[in-house]
Amino acid sequence: MLERDPEGRKQARVAPWLLLAPGMLWLFLFYFFPLWTLLRMSLSSRPSRFADPVFSWEWSNYSDAFSRYGAQFSRSFLYAALATVAALLIAYPLAYVIAFRGGAWKNVLLGLCVVPFFTNYLIRTLAWRTILGDQAPVVETLRSLGVLAPDGRLLRTPLAVVGGLTYNFLPFMILPIYVALEKIDPRLVDAARDLYSNTWRAFRKVVFPLSLPGVFAGSLLVFIPAAGDFVNSYYLGSAKTTMIGNVVQDQFLVQLDYPVAAALSFVFMAIVMAVVITYARLLGTEDLV
Repeated sequence: MLERDPEGRKQARVAPWLLLAPGMLWLFLFYFFPLWTLLRMSLSSRPSRFADPVFSWEWSNYSDAFSRYGAQFSRSFLYAALATVAALLIAYPLAYVIAFRGGAWKNVLLGLCVVPFFTNYLIRTLAWRTILGDQAPVVETLRSLGVLAPDGRLLRTPLAVVGGLTYNFLPFMILPIYVALEKIDPRLVDAARDLYSNTWRAFRKVVFPLSLPGVFAGSLLVFIPAAGDFVNSYYLGSAKTTMIGNVVQDQFLVQLDYPVAAALSFVFMAIVMAVVITYARLLGTEDLV
């Protein structure tokens, strides 16, 4: 019998940890340590506007986050949910056509989907502000068709904010769904049709369930950044469409109230985690979380 090499077994046990070490160090330095710092800040108090925060187990920062900014929290998640649904309704048919009907044009069509990323996020949002302006051709056309009142407008409305969120994060929905659909063997659909299934039933029973990982990933990639976004609300919305991202930005950069801003950030993260876990259970994709 061959003798086992103790040195070789030791190296085999140590090797995975050595491979994990750089990633774990990165997470500690740039995620866990800042998160711990943010947690301490959220439990600090500020004697005066320009004084440095002092750690004092100030739990009232969290109660203030709910009592003072509950409307902004609700509005943020509502807008993010609407943008996610709208992005899904637009992205799924598009990804389906590219995956199953794209042929030699697949790469070109995918390239067109990511072309907006070649432009700065802020510039894209400002372009929407121009498109939806009161004197823009879009608004004038809708007024002439009777869709909008003579003095109706699109800019500074919730519709404009949701539209901006949908547009800016749409590629994040298209690409994961496309990857999931691309992995589906077309012969499975042919087999379903051979078993007397029509096109709709084959899609509902075969294609859509197999594409759920892409739907799940795309929904998270759209919902999470959309809920924390403040650019679209600032440039396309009004004071009545303020989202929690706008509040955090104002508390950090204008009011200089770092403890309240940190508490708001932690409350936001907790709600997002709860939403993600609930969504995963409803979708039956707990193993992906």
